Amino acid sequence: MKLLRATLLLLLMRLVATAQPAVTYHNPVLPGFYPDPSVCRVGNDFYLVTSSFEYYPGVPIFHSTDLVNWEQIGHVLNRPSQLPLAKAEASLGIFAPTIRYHDGIFYVVSTNILGGWNFLVTAKNPAGPWSEPVWIKTNAEGGPFIIDPSLFFEDDGKAYLTTTGRQNGVPSIQLAEIDVKTGRLLTQQTGIWPGTGGRYPEGPHLYKKDGWYYLLIAEGGTEYGHKVTIARSKVITGPYVGNPANPILTHAQVSAQDSPVQGVGHADLVQAPDNSWWLVALGFRPIGPRSNHHILGRETFLAPVSWPAGEWPVVNGNGTLAENMTAPTLPLHPFPVLAVRDNFDAGQLGFAWNYLRNPAPVAYSLTEKKGFLRLLGNNITLDSTLGSPTFVGRRQQHYDFTATTSLDFTPRQTGQEAGLTVLLNNRHHYEVFIRQSAGQRRLVLAYTLGRLRHLEKEVLLAPGPVQLRVTGTRRTYAFSYAQGRQAFKPLGTADTYLLSTETAGGNTGVLLGLYATAAGAKSTPAALFDWFDYAPASPAAAK
Repeated sequence: MKLLRATLLLLLMRLVATAQPAVTYHNPVLPGFYPDPSVCRVGNDFYLVTSSFEYYPGVPIFHSTDLVNWEQIGHVLNRPSQLPLAKAEASLGIFAPTIRYHDGIFYVVSTNILGGWNFLVTAKNPAGPWSEPVWIKTNAEGGPFIIDPSLFFEDDGKAYLTTTGRQNGVPSIQLAEIDVKTGRLLTQQTGIWPGTGGRYPEGPHLYKKDGWYYLLIAEGGTEYGHKVTIARSKVITGPYVGNPANPILTHAQVSAQDSPVQGVGHADLVQAPDNSWWLVALGFRPIGPRSNHHILGRETFLAPVSWPAGEWPVVNGNGTLAENMTAPTLPLHPFPVLAVRDNFDAGQLGFAWNYLRNPAPVAYSLTEKKGFLRLLGNNITLDSTLGSPTFVGRRQQHYDFTATTSLDFTPRQTGQEAGLTVLLNNRHHYEVFIRQSAGQRRLVLAYTLGRLRHLEKEVLLAPGPVQLRVTGTRRTYAFSYAQGRQAFKPLGTADTYLLSTETAGGNTGVLLGLYATAAGAKSTPAALFDWFDYAPASPAAAK
């Protein structure tokens, strides 16, 4: 009788789920540089985290009730004691966090490359505060480069850590029991699955369903050959047997070679309150059908999953995903659209803003002159990876956009400058800035590309504030300026592909930043930014 009731209940739930109308939602659900997504559910709420690399604060955390619409509620790592980034060169720092919830506590486990390696932090409220790091000393074969840690909590309360590693010299996912209070491993890390033969088996996550332990991983490298594969075992320690239909998600095949979304992988699975299953994964969008370059970074995508009892999960019916997805979803609850303009009239910067490594608080103020962001430059430039330049930036999230700021800055010495930058990393960035030259205040458009530094244009400025603007398309950035009530005047254009991952390397995406520097000068006057606008060109461009 109990089995019959359970069967009828399952059938009823499936009927309810299939009766929900299909809607079309748009991918990526988190546009811009939000890679390596991990998600967990608590009741009707979902929480998601992504990698942040050399940027501070670290590990942005988002909330949703429908998996489609997300609102940032904070950062997991928002204190220097949690996030030492002094040695974090471009694309180092925080790698691949995993978020999990167990017995009233949220856990985030991650890796700080060159800053202590693997650690976990905890919180009772996902919006924070989060604890100080509990450092984990891995003991797997293969040296210190053990990354992508993930946690799994067994029914009996035991916790297990999965990471990358090696077994008998072969790359393999590692498993060990862990004491989450101390970070001490209670068993030796041992290899449980090498993957299907793709390079860089990584990003492991464990799940328990229908009496099976399922191990989800990424393979192929976070590039065009990226893929998601899965294996399962009746025993947590293995042996794990791969799905004959692997990979369960990839765009490396001919049928997806023309998709506007590429490089999909590094995924996490979650079950919704209506028992439907979903997958979040990273992917990237090249600038065009005849270009393999992408500049927005690896973004977060969402796909439905069919996972019948005792069987293998199937992603979106065919193992791919798309920008426009039509599927039954949870009831949608959009959040208010963020304002185009930041007037800098709050007591602190919003969650969208990021610093490079650990910032010097004295260099930033929103209160010294109310309604302005005051930046004080130091001797560290955007070209450096030692220390933190005076810089705050927000992600470029759309190909077609306009970003504008109003800057009041009068340099007194050579080396003092402030302006607007389009930055991928310390070796690849564009900027329009104010400096002093021959005793005159001038506006300069400059490009930095590896060892090449090019001054595209220089114009004399009248006294007073200057509006600086960059307008983006898939192929170009166009820079312009205005003073007073004058119309914007063009300064020049630059190619987007020169700031792409394929050109410059690395794991991040383009940020639009405000900065000041005093390289070679004893001090610098304050750079006062009155406001900053970021706007997609149109609703269509927002897609």
